[in-house]
Amino acid sequence: MAALNNTKKIEDICVLICAHNEAEHIGEVVRTTLEQTGCKVVVVDDGSDDGTAALAEQAGAYVLRNPENLGKGASLRHGFDLVRERGCDAVVVVDGDGQHDPREIQRFLDAYARTGIPVLIGNRMADTRGMPFSRKWTNRFMCWVLNRLTKIYVADPPCGFRFYRADILPFIMSNEKRFAFEFDILIHAALRHIRVDSVRISTIYHHGHHQSQVAPLRDAWLLIRTVLDHFCDRRLIK
Repeated sequence: MAALNNTKKIEDICVLICAHNEAEHIGEVVRTTLEQTGCKVVVVDDGSDDGTAALAEQAGAYVLRNPENLGKGASLRHGFDLVRERGCDAVVVVDGDGQHDPREIQRFLDAYARTGIPVLIGNRMADTRGMPFSRKWTNRFMCWVLNRLTKIYVADPPCGFRFYRADILPFIMSNEKRFAFEFDILIHAALRHIRVDSVRISTIYHHGHHQSQVAPLRDAWLLIRTVLDHFCDRRLIK
């Protein structure tokens, strides 16, 4: 897998946004992304019933629609398939709820140009003011588990603000449908010795809106199940 860690020039970049009932923020996220980057923007509407898809289209995004709420993992796979079909060189994933500042997309592109690392994960842990306590605990716990399991260090494993070079996507794809998808991707990258690093980003929380989306017990169970699925994999036993 050494070739996957070689620096490749990227020119055609897509921004992928997965959204479920994000009518409050999706238009602004899409417009700001287009203004700041000029990249193609794809929104995967995950069974929303609040006009998210229409607002995303009005703002200038190409919209894929899931017929029902399938989960973020399923939505990411849907979007990644389109990215690869269109021959894009790389994809930046941004959440549709306003938690990520599209003006910081350039940080990921600059980091890739500087390092050639094909998987870059946003890091909010340098400044956690405003982050709900449950999220701080979950993030730190997932960081510890990932490091113990794979020997790689990612400060903020659940962060959805990410950069992937398109050619590595088939090698790190997960079958998880929901929360655990993005954590599982990191395990697959480690198993294949694909380099992963972090990019510092802002910590943004819209209290009230986002807290309603948080389900710590469910998320913890999905994480534990994913870890157990990999636990007996001899490639993880050092």
